[in-house]
Amino acid sequence: MKVNVLVHEVAEGGYWAEVPSIPSCATQGETMEELLANIREAIAGCLSVALSGRNSPGNWNGMAGPFAG
Repeated sequence: MKVNVLVHEVAEGGYWAEVPSIPSCATQGETMEELLANIREAIAGCLSVALSGRNSPGNWNGMAGPFAG
């Protein structure tokens, strides 16, 4: 599955990222490598919650396949 990730640089140092198509899916990291590892973990966690029925993926924007609303 491919998703768009928006990466933002923090003025004080480090980065934060968000996945617009998955509500509340965001994380941060001091380095780009840490950020990428963290966003993969965040996406997996968000999808796990959605698949468990605790979040309505039908409300998600931009998703294709089984998560389409």
